[in-house]
Amino acid sequence: MPALFSIVIPNWNGAVFLPACLDSLAKQTYSQIEIIVADNASTDGSQKLLRERYPHVRLVELPTNRGFTGACNAGMQAAQGDIIALLNNDTEVDPGWAAAIVDAFDRHMEVGLVASKMLLFDRRDTFHTAGDYFTLDGRAGNRGVWQKDVGQYDREEYVFSACGGSSAYRKSMLKTVGLLDDDFFFSLEDVDLAWRAQLWGWRCLYTPKAVVYHHLSATGGGVTASFHDGRNLIYVLVKNLPRSLWRKYGGQILRSQWKQAWEAIRAWRGAAARARLRGMLVGLLALPTLLKKRRTIQLARTVSDEYVESILSPPQV
Repeated sequence: MPALFSIVIPNWNGAVFLPACLDSLAKQTYSQIEIIVADNASTDGSQKLLRERYPHVRLVELPTNRGFTGACNAGMQAAQGDIIALLNNDTEVDPGWAAAIVDAFDRHMEVGLVASKMLLFDRRDTFHTAGDYFTLDGRAGNRGVWQKDVGQYDREEYVFSACGGSSAYRKSMLKTVGLLDDDFFFSLEDVDLAWRAQLWGWRCLYTPKAVVYHHLSATGGGVTASFHDGRNLIYVLVKNLPRSLWRKYGGQILRSQWKQAWEAIRAWRGAAARARLRGMLVGLLALPTLLKKRRTIQLARTVSDEYVESILSPPQV
């Protein structure tokens, strides 16, 4: 019997985007699909839209805005499928998207995460991401971002992480490594989950046949994003990077952090720059809590330091 594929769509005031997303899911060639919208107390009529136009969609209503992580976790906890995908509300998926993801999991039992080929919604020849990377100097990034699609990412291959805007997870993996860290709220929560998966020995596979079109930053960004970007990268590094790699690459990581802080200081008049600095400070103040989480994660990991080093990318210029 085909596996049930659960699709969790976090939503906060995204009524203008939901129809395109849900209509594209209705055209999937794979039929065993469960759609869940986890709503963060929207005030734009999203709930009414879903009840009236999409009664087949399961609506999980949260009483307050719990952010991307809170909504996704609530949706994943409600999901019944053996495969669970997170999909941004401002996306449109190719008709073969779900089938490509299920096929990838079927062919690769070592894979716990699958990354889609994400292109820009309004420039469908331009990449948002072909899977995500993490560098030895402590930076996360999107492979291929802003590049024209000329076939350079048409090969299926292992990557570090799947972008949370269209990530897919094996449910059995989530039971082992846990869901998203709710303390992140949003930004880099997908990379943090990928770190835990990689440390537990699961692989992440990029499959170019799973195509998604994304309105980049349509429902996020700005000052709030800058704060969480600054804070959450520190969360990721403290929690997940093995001790031997801190000894080997700690200088590069600290220089990279200082470079980001210095750039924000130089742009101090900008609200986003000040927000990033506040985020970095909050991240440092959270060290006691982060170190407790780190101990749990590092004690449970099953792979060697050499393996972890091998899946990280060189510093990006």
